[in-house]
Amino acid sequence: MMFVDKVNISIKAGNGGNGAVSFHREKYVNAGGPDGGDGGKGSDIVFAPDDSLSTLIDFRYKKKYIAPDGEPGGAKRCSGKSMDATVIKVPRGTIVKDQNTGRILADVSDEPVVVARGGKGGRGNARFATPTRQIPRFSKPGFPGEKFDVTLELKLLADVGLVGFPNVGKSSLISVVSAAKPEIANYHFTTITPVLGVVKRGEKSFVMADIPGLIEGASEGVGLGHEFLRHVERCRLIVHVVDVSGIEGRDPKEDFDKINHELANFSEDLAERPQIVAANKCDLASDEQIAEFESFIGEKGLPFFKISAATTEGTDALIDAVIAKLDTLPPVKRYEAQQLTLKELAEQDAQKRSFTVTKQDGVYIVDAEWLAPILSVVNMEDYESLQYFQRVLRSSGIIDELERQGIQEDDLVSIFDFEFNYVR
Repeated sequence: MMFVDKVNISIKAGNGGNGAVSFHREKYVNAGGPDGGDGGKGSDIVFAPDDSLSTLIDFRYKKKYIAPDGEPGGAKRCSGKSMDATVIKVPRGTIVKDQNTGRILADVSDEPVVVARGGKGGRGNARFATPTRQIPRFSKPGFPGEKFDVTLELKLLADVGLVGFPNVGKSSLISVVSAAKPEIANYHFTTITPVLGVVKRGEKSFVMADIPGLIEGASEGVGLGHEFLRHVERCRLIVHVVDVSGIEGRDPKEDFDKINHELANFSEDLAERPQIVAANKCDLASDEQIAEFESFIGEKGLPFFKISAATTEGTDALIDAVIAKLDTLPPVKRYEAQQLTLKELAEQDAQKRSFTVTKQDGVYIVDAEWLAPILSVVNMEDYESLQYFQRVLRSSGIIDELERQGIQEDDLVSIFDFEFNYVR
């Protein structure tokens, strides 16, 4: 299966159902009064972790997710049905971000998370009855559900990340210390997708991730590393695997510095992550090579272990050290949802009530998408209902804009299919 760890999709929660306009009718009962019920709540969109999924490939083929609307209210004060949540399953560890702002909406690592909330149902005309307004012939429309263009980004939930140049033995190491079975061969980029393995030692266990081989320039997009560096971000500990034998003609000290440079370029936080250095292929290296590299790592103050993944020499000691270090570290990183600032909230509210007024052939045309559901529940033949609609036009600033553009008494105003003459 193709490994896909970043996709863009659109989500739209359900709108609330409209409130009903209805009047009680019963034999021998005069003037039964208004009994229109409230609309139901629209469906929320919920992202839920699913451990049977390991890739976001399904979202390559379905890009839009629209949740059902709440049902409208009915007569006899019957409320419309509220819709159950629409659940979208994703691999555990998926981050949901707003495409437009980059704001983190959710980290789907533990429990299901509501990302887009369904709109509340509108109130029926029974709610608007008062001693002075006994026959309200209008109701309120349901509120719109939230909609977002989002980026889904998978960041693997692993305690330990194996990093290093291609063909240094990371796949061999994870295969001998866990049940993971990555492809292993003597050529570069054998591993082209991250591989997870559970390492057990007695009653303790941890998750190890084999991150595909990094190369110089990975943080700028060179090779495969740029695509997979994000999977190291959650790791509590980095095991830096280095080919100490230099059998491929590379200097292990330069390899070590180059990989750390790429980690730091990608994220300052990664540069400060605890590291253990595993000098692999010691069975192919001379004592002088091992001693020189051990001295180099010692000067940096990092733990050093001589191993041979091919023969399993030294791997037990390495795993014991990893477990001991993990006991001192905080849990795997979780990302907090980022709240909107006051300025962003104000801009969002302004967008919800945005409108344009243009004049064509003497007619003032109002374009406001949010007015459509309001028009659908307003009775234009009822005085009180028209008063309600006029208050909406005034409070939203539409009347002020019409007057600013020079509208005069009896000029024609068009809003969708509804036309009326302006009266001061």
